[in-house]
Amino acid sequence: MSGKQFHLNAFLLGVGHHEAAWRHPRTEAHRVLDVRHFQELGRIAERGKLDSVFFADGLAVGPRIKRNTLAVFEPLTLLAAIAAATSRVGLIATASTTYHEPFNLARVFASLDHLSGGRAGWNIVTSAGEDEALNFGYDRVPEHARRYERAQEFVEVATKLWDSWAADAIVLDAEAGIFADPDKVHTIDFDGPRFQVRGPLNTPRPPQGRPLLVQAGSSESGKEFAARHAEAVFTAQRTLAEGQAFYRDLKSRLPKYGRTADELKVLPGLVPFIADTTEAALALEQEFTDLISPDYALRQLSTLLGVDLTEHALDAPLPPLPSEHEIETHKSRFTLIKELATNENLTVRQLIGKLGGGRGHRTFAGTPTQVADELQSWFENGAADGFNIMPPYLPGGLEDFVDQVVPILQERGLFRTDYTADTLRGHYGLGPVESQFAQERAEASA
Repeated sequence: MSGKQFHLNAFLLGVGHHEAAWRHPRTEAHRVLDVRHFQELGRIAERGKLDSVFFADGLAVGPRIKRNTLAVFEPLTLLAAIAAATSRVGLIATASTTYHEPFNLARVFASLDHLSGGRAGWNIVTSAGEDEALNFGYDRVPEHARRYERAQEFVEVATKLWDSWAADAIVLDAEAGIFADPDKVHTIDFDGPRFQVRGPLNTPRPPQGRPLLVQAGSSESGKEFAARHAEAVFTAQRTLAEGQAFYRDLKSRLPKYGRTADELKVLPGLVPFIADTTEAALALEQEFTDLISPDYALRQLSTLLGVDLTEHALDAPLPPLPSEHEIETHKSRFTLIKELATNENLTVRQLIGKLGGGRGHRTFAGTPTQVADELQSWFENGAADGFNIMPPYLPGGLEDFVDQVVPILQERGLFRTDYTADTLRGHYGLGPVESQFAQERAEASA
């Protein structure tokens, strides 16, 4: 039995992560438009004592509209609805630093944190899609380095805005007629190359001080950004050795930012197909693979690799690909797919099958015990602080994990049997963040 316990996040997407999930009889495709479906998922995750649920987001329709259901709801709005149906599970949403403004986004996350009692988390992305750029007045995606430069400044502004209210600024003295202490509400007067923001935020300080900060890029810029800012990292590694290398690399970057290894949790993604026997689990996975629409999958793959594959032979290997340095979008996913195809000598058809479950994340088919064994192995061999569970179909895939795998992990002492904190930061072993203004007052009075 391990002395340490790991973290579990449920990455939820429509009626399942597999691109053909909506076509499978285990799902009901119309539920992608039903808020009650997502509230049910939140309650299932909470029943399993999971740390959090997470919704990714994109800002364009993309190539999937004919063949696949979309993540149709704006995730922060959706999480507010899930907050009303749950009480403990954390609520993480993707939001782009490229196509939002810091003031508005800081206010939305502060509002979600208040509405949920301190359960909000922000997955910080820089948006790499060409079709997203076209929706915001750009003729192409801003270059990779520029996007991360903007993200650095964006997070700095958002943090200062969350700090602009002291935790005890709200007075509510009805007799004296004082709502808030103006000496504890501050302008931030930020004047940077990209943003000029006076402040203060017009929403009081979030219960957590700030949301849990999450990051998901694995490029060099992404890893440096994560080492500086992130408290959890969602990542995609397919083998234990790759997971160990990424884990060591990312943790080794923390000291330069004055941070310790415990301040950042690494959570690789896993798409689990769960059944009573290995054979049944593999058969279930094959059922989903057989429902993949090749034309859709080729368009998706073309977008990720920067090469038009729509007329390429399915049973041939990939054509020559550009180098990573020539790619400005989806850098980390490009590298993962290129290495997967090369290392396993895959045809395009085989590659499509491997990517269908989780777009490059590791897929695993097995019994509940085998899934638990796999998670334990990665955790105890230095490849993970927890896992980003990506059910291939919903709600059944999440129910199978919560009801069949989680109890095994609990019996082994690897996962909590009940919540020990009320906030998302608390679930991840982190305390509330103190305001910079409170720190300055403390230093001045010392």
